[in-house]
Amino acid sequence: MVKIEFAPLNIPLNRRLQTAAVLQWVFCFLFGAQCSFCVYVVIVLNGYWQVAALYALWLYLDWDTPQAGGRRSDWVRHWTVWKHFRDYFPIHLIKTCDLDPERNYLMGFHPHGVLVAGAFGNFCTEYTGFRALYPGMTPYLHTLGIWFGFPFFREYLMSSGVVSCSKKSLTHVLSQKGGGNVSIIVIGGAAESLEARPGSLVLEALNRKGFVKIALRCGAHLVPVFSFGENDLFNQLKNPKGSLVRTIQEGMRKTLGFSLPLFHARGVFQYSLGFMPFRQPIYTIVGEPIVVERNVSPSSDEVDRLHGCYLGALAKLFEQHKAEYGILEHQHLIFT
Repeated sequence: MVKIEFAPLNIPLNRRLQTAAVLQWVFCFLFGAQCSFCVYVVIVLNGYWQVAALYALWLYLDWDTPQAGGRRSDWVRHWTVWKHFRDYFPIHLIKTCDLDPERNYLMGFHPHGVLVAGAFGNFCTEYTGFRALYPGMTPYLHTLGIWFGFPFFREYLMSSGVVSCSKKSLTHVLSQKGGGNVSIIVIGGAAESLEARPGSLVLEALNRKGFVKIALRCGAHLVPVFSFGENDLFNQLKNPKGSLVRTIQEGMRKTLGFSLPLFHARGVFQYSLGFMPFRQPIYTIVGEPIVVERNVSPSSDEVDRLHGCYLGALAKLFEQHKAEYGILEHQHLIFT
């Protein structure tokens, strides 16, 4: 039996606000799409068919926007709720070198974790200092295109700077003349999220080469990014490869494109069990760019060579900083 450890009543207001901020984010991440669809159905069933028809027309006309740079809102990205979200963990963005605002970059974010809190906090809000650290640069966080098919929810996603992870979307961002654009891809995706648990250093990367090919075709420099603490936010039900749980999860991932890990951490008013992440600091380290020369028709050997260079740079970035963030000397990244 789990012994429940309740939170004290005299919690400071700022910490309560932080918890509320993360609670709404977790809810939106898990149920936002479904709730937005239900709202649309309620609008139809209550006879407001004109409103539903107008939105359906808007959806049709606006369908390609998530693949054409999206529609960000500085107002949404500056919501105070994101400041409280940052402070809950807290989240830190750490620069190791400058980026040239006249170039375009493709950042590979690792690890996925369960809910990608570090990627969202750093690149979809204005409270970890991205603009100050990288003046002249605009970040675009890429995610599965399926989420942009849900009414209303798609608008919320795009307002924070989230766009589709399709080839068309990446090419659009990275081909913009004048530079100053940064595409951020969580390379490991849903497969890597199934390995997300405290202490895990497993990265799904060996067979992820599509982003390298796009970087070559667009001439976008590659930048490895490692987020220390990302895997420490949640525990996850044991799901070793070959187990029934893992088989079901993998089947869901291959069918739907995503698979939600069976995770747990703490609750809102108690620290023993729930779906709220632990208050663990996240340190997102942005590495040095790998120079990429534009090649519209790269060969397999060229893709493999650049991919190997990228993995080497990622491993080096991890090794340089791991001791500072509590990783033992004998622990190393495991590429699968």
